[in-house]
Amino acid sequence: MTDLFAYTDGACSGNPGPGGWGVLMQARDGAVVVKERTLSGGEADTTNNRMELMAAISALEALKRDAGIVIVTDSAYVKNGVTTWMTGWKRNGWKTADRKPVKNVDLWLRLDEAQARHKVEWRWIKGHAGHEENERADELARAGMAPFKKPKG
Repeated sequence: MTDLFAYTDGACSGNPGPGGWGVLMQARDGAVVVKERTLSGGEADTTNNRMELMAAISALEALKRDAGIVIVTDSAYVKNGVTTWMTGWKRNGWKTADRKPVKNVDLWLRLDEAQARHKVEWRWIKGHAGHEENERADELARAGMAPFKKPKG
């Protein structure tokens, strides 16, 4: 039985500022990684939360067919948004409990659509805590941001 995992991360230099996102995708047979793929990208003027969302969206959109996948994120914003808050936002016409527009609604809508065809399990882990796959996703996010950072000097 092969299990699919996506370790996602976002990074931003300044908030807003240049940012990047990264995804480490692994197909596993038990503890053995049988296939691996990396994804990354970035934008010149964005926020950390947008990059965290883009990482999760990119992981799901990269899947060619319906799949079961575990998305592992160090973003409580993404995990809580998708597993807890989104139901209420939809019910309220994409407004928060205090009737304000949901921030990053364009990406939340895209994430909602991207996850609809998959069986997704969302997991949160503490970032920058020595978790090997999360550290690799962070490196990918920083690499995705690199082309958009202005050189110092």
